[in-house]
Amino acid sequence: MRQLLVINPNMSAHVSALLQRHVQGAAGSHVAVRTATARFGAPYIACEASYAVAAHAALDVWAHEIAQPQPAPDAVLIGCFGDPGLMALRESSPVPVTGLAEASFIEAARHGRFAIVTGGERWGPMLQRLAQALGHAHALAGIHTVAPTGAQLAADPEAARALLAQACRDVVRQMGVQAVILGGAGLAGMATAVQPQVSVPVIDSVVAGATWALRAHPVPPERKVAGFDVAWAGVSREMAALGLAGVV
Repeated sequence: MRQLLVINPNMSAHVSALLQRHVQGAAGSHVAVRTATARFGAPYIACEASYAVAAHAALDVWAHEIAQPQPAPDAVLIGCFGDPGLMALRESSPVPVTGLAEASFIEAARHGRFAIVTGGERWGPMLQRLAQALGHAHALAGIHTVAPTGAQLAADPEAARALLAQACRDVVRQMGVQAVILGGAGLAGMATAVQPQVSVPVIDSVVAGATWALRAHPVPPERKVAGFDVAWAGVSREMAALGLAGVV
């Protein structure tokens, strides 16, 4: 049975439960999905500072999980629409790694130019920067952030669906896109409810992440085992064990 490790880089047990349920549903019964929650950081990632800490938290929880006496993952999914720690984790992992945003960009670009709808105004420039770094800026027509954060949207699903459906219709009309990404771990499952009200495909970032992670992807041939190319100081025991001093 394939093993998929999902990392929630914030400390919300509610978000972890959402990720577990929706990723497992998308992956199917032939995949064992294990969702691990950050051991430190913010309850929800909504600004540059919480994003920076979440990158460290993602590396920490990954190191902790692979140190446990359980099956090693065949792929890793960062369960945040913003992918904190993606490049660092990919550099350190012997198995494929992606995040909700990267997987969604890939899926949306198959349809043509796309827009993003998500919660939290500070995410706009952060996602624009990420799209540029991942090579998807040419396909991204724009980002529409609604005022409530993803956590606030998840807390009131009925109101969230109405607000997000209108936002999706607005970006289709204003930007002429061929797809819309509904981004955010806390918005898992809402794309299905919104889709009948929108004339182009609405992509659920959590489903896109699960779908990508289950495909076969090459990893750098030099990375045969998990490890960091640095000797750590002042980090968790599990991270230190994977540093240069701890790798035999």
